[in-house]
Amino acid sequence: MTTARRTQKQRREEAETALLTAAAELVDEQGVRALTLAAVGERAGYSRGLVTHYFGSKQALVERLARSAQAGFVPGLDGLPPGLDRLLRLIDGYIGGLGRMGVLNRVFLKLWTEAATATELTLLFRERNKAFHADLYEDLAAGIADGAIRPDVAPDETATAIVAQLRGIGMQRLVDPERVDTERLRIQVTGLWRRGLEEARPSSASVRNS
Repeated sequence: MTTARRTQKQRREEAETALLTAAAELVDEQGVRALTLAAVGERAGYSRGLVTHYFGSKQALVERLARSAQAGFVPGLDGLPPGLDRLLRLIDGYIGGLGRMGVLNRVFLKLWTEAATATELTLLFRERNKAFHADLYEDLAAGIADGAIRPDVAPDETATAIVAQLRGIGMQRLVDPERVDTERLRIQVTGLWRRGLEEARPSSASVRNS
């Protein structure tokens, strides 16, 4: 039986995947300070020179790893219009995803934590937080515009609060996974935000008495 030869693109993608996997495992096990191009190459079965060729530097590798870890954390949102429904789906899906926390999820949270003291990570995670905040702001502003969200809700401050809550739950899940029941928590947290954001609707009794 003849095995089809892989194309150059396939070989490159395979190598990059292996190198990113090795980098994620090192950060997960030992922290970002243990991440070196040589260690990544050795774990993945490639030379340090190939790691440098693909990523250029440790900083570029860490940035690629952080983006890969965050991408697609909550699937199924791309086709949804911005607004309250998409926001609540994101909150529910984010907490649900923490219940299935894999290596990349743990790595993102660990890198995010280290960004507070590691200057090489600060700008990167400031950018990641800004992008997350912008998505939430868009949903909140759209919900206010279409009447689904109360007009007195402040989109900027509310988006900041949601980021803080979700990342905080993630850290608790990372540190004490047995205590954080994400399936129960996702229902409670999503419900709290729904009730806190929704525009109040008059009850049937109020309508009859008006």
